[in-house]
Amino acid sequence: MEIFKFFSYKDILDILGVSAIVYAVLYFLRITKGIQIFKGLILIAIIWAIAFFLDLKAVSTIFEKFWTVGLFSLVVIFQPEIRKALSRLGQATKLSSSTSVEERVVERIVRACSFMSERQIGALIVIERKQDLEPILEGCVSLDAIVSVELLITLFDPLAPLHDGAVVIRGNRIAYASCVLPLSKSKDIPRRYGTRHRAGLGISEESDAIAIMVSEETGEISVAVGGKLHRNLDPEGLKLILFKELGVGK
Repeated sequence: MEIFKFFSYKDILDILGVSAIVYAVLYFLRITKGIQIFKGLILIAIIWAIAFFLDLKAVSTIFEKFWTVGLFSLVVIFQPEIRKALSRLGQATKLSSSTSVEERVVERIVRACSFMSERQIGALIVIERKQDLEPILEGCVSLDAIVSVELLITLFDPLAPLHDGAVVIRGNRIAYASCVLPLSKSKDIPRRYGTRHRAGLGISEESDAIAIMVSEETGEISVAVGGKLHRNLDPEGLKLILFKELGVGK
């Protein structure tokens, strides 16, 4: 085609690079709910351009000062989100050392959740996938134990010292217990759900991990994947989601 005669491979790479940056900025704004701020900045830029072309010196001077202070303010406002984004970028370029979860391990998780659901024992189980969760987790107790139905139930027993927090499964082993997870700030979570569900949804928003929650009030089983909450699951429904997301049982 004639149009490609005017472009070199460097031009194409340049266009692709700009496209990737624009996409990353728009994606960041979407996940941080910053799109409204972005719209406000566009409006301010339009007003500034009008003032510049009309040669309104006082208004133009005010806007010039605003951009200096405003950019610094945005960095402060979005500091947590920027930190998380950089953490994700670092994790995306890091090869994960975790192994895949075997079918027998999934079966044990489902059986343990079914037992706890019937007896309304609260639980929060996180299954690590490609992204290393250690930079996100806090207050964990290292275990490195074989995944078994009995151990999972014991860890979440209300009288057990490690029941308050999340259990993290890496590969086919329980890596950590009693972990503190980042809480989701989503306003779409029903009010009847508490900290456990917000923590499960939060870890799924900040990583590719799968979080399984068992409600101690109702015994309801929920799964959070990719920032989406699957609610009111029976053991078979839980198994189907885990098999699909972990690529086992095929």
